[in-house]
Amino acid sequence: MTTTLLVERQQLPHATLSTTADAPLADGQVRVRVDAFALTANNITYAAFGDAMDYWRFFPAAEEGRGIIPVWGFGTVLQSLHPGVAVGERLYGYWPMAGSAVLQPDHLSPSGFRDAAPHRAGLHAVYNQYMRCNADPFYTPDSEDVQALLRPLFTTSWLIDDLLADNGFFGAQTILLSSASSKTAYGTAFQLAQRPGLRVVGLTSAGNRAFCESLGCYHQVLAYEELARIPAETACVYVDFAGNVDLRRAIHERFVNLAYSCAVGGTHVEHLGGARGLPGPKVTLFFAPAQAKKRQADWGPAVLGQRLVQAWHAFRQRVCDPAKPWLRVQRHDGAEAALAAYREVLAGRGDPQAGHIVSIR
Repeated sequence: MTTTLLVERQQLPHATLSTTADAPLADGQVRVRVDAFALTANNITYAAFGDAMDYWRFFPAAEEGRGIIPVWGFGTVLQSLHPGVAVGERLYGYWPMAGSAVLQPDHLSPSGFRDAAPHRAGLHAVYNQYMRCNADPFYTPDSEDVQALLRPLFTTSWLIDDLLADNGFFGAQTILLSSASSKTAYGTAFQLAQRPGLRVVGLTSAGNRAFCESLGCYHQVLAYEELARIPAETACVYVDFAGNVDLRRAIHERFVNLAYSCAVGGTHVEHLGGARGLPGPKVTLFFAPAQAKKRQADWGPAVLGQRLVQAWHAFRQRVCDPAKPWLRVQRHDGAEAALAAYREVLAGRGDPQAGHIVSIR
């Protein structure tokens, strides 16, 4: 039996648990127990942009109008009808918000494999890749929780920083980041703060301001209602993790020298909206796999991997600094606890320092 968390695709607060019998495996398939996964604002973004960016297609729900939100975490192979994947192997990758998952391994290597399930054939390869923990350069056994919580987010952060650098920061020196307390935003700020000559400004709610200031990776932190403290003529780039349509409009209308506007996330679910009719640059939707693909072509996969791994370990060490940690893990075990954690993260009520690790099984 497997329990799955299902959401209404057009009404994300409407979530329920469904328990179904496990179907027999076909030849070449494996069944993986989803041991633990991270639940962050990033997963809410997957749901908010589920139709536009095909996130609902990874783990299709049987019921019309409902969806299964993808999550990142760790699993253990329970059953295998594939000769190249052993029972007991530990894997890192993209899972359904459920107690188990069935994969169809293909393109096997010592480091991992790809899920070749037919319904995933047209989806981006980065989400279909599963890493064997015993050969993963990102992996350390004592940091699984941090990896589940921050590794996919930091990869996005690193690629945002790289995209901006690749384009000369569009001629601007001030970078505005909304939802500054979110993990993807402060990962981006961590990278940008290492770039000489840039000024990184975090925009956040008044309640999260002190947390953002404590991180030390923002040159300035402002509450959303303090936007007017930045001179209107400032040449700037806006990286939007909130998706708040009112904030986006306010930024486009205020800054006459807005050089680039990038939409990354949708943490402000209740305020999501379009970008038509705005003054200034067209809002560009950031898609991390596209920048990764470009850098693979530019540098080769090996160099891209080396640069990411090096940056990841530096970030992880800073986040986990025992003297001043940025992250505090909260565990949620069991299906009902998973449902409660989902509702908490969706509502944006949580402590920004908290990192939610969930196990449905």
